[in-house]
Amino acid sequence: MSQKKLRASERREAIVQWLKEEGAPLKGGELAERAGVSRQVIVQDMSILRAKEEPVLATAHGYMYMGDGQANNEREWIAVRHAPDEMKDELYTFVDYGLTVNTVVIEHEVYGELSGRIDVSNRRDVDAFCERVTDSGSALLSQLTDGVHLHLVEASRKEQITNAKAALREKGFLIE
Repeated sequence: MSQKKLRASERREAIVQWLKEEGAPLKGGELAERAGVSRQVIVQDMSILRAKEEPVLATAHGYMYMGDGQANNEREWIAVRHAPDEMKDELYTFVDYGLTVNTVVIEHEVYGELSGRIDVSNRRDVDAFCERVTDSGSALLSQLTDGVHLHLVEASRKEQITNAKAALREKGFLIE
């Protein structure tokens, strides 16, 4: 635990600074320990920071600050279709071309748009994500739409996205 418990406004400023400095996700428990508060207080702080329009994102790996450098990345929605057992191949294709897969979205006939965070940017992330899916016994969102889904991807250069799409096309995954 931190030796000094920070006041609310100081704590939120510190959280933003820690997230900016880290450049990678920080777990709520780690932030709570640094700030000398409970994890629930951190969850509340995150809600307040978002209400103040701070670009803080909750991911499966922790909280991230999405301002500054990330805003300059190229982003694109890519429509794909594949069988559930081809998910790892699809995600490897994205990350092998230097992309980060942020989100998966489907259009459900009853519920409308359903989405989930993926946040993978390398093969280790993909393996961990696939393991979580397997261990949980959860169905993929794409199984509700016969394999059709969208991914929001991000890369530092447009050509990375173009090259990944060409590879997905060659594998028969890309919907155009």
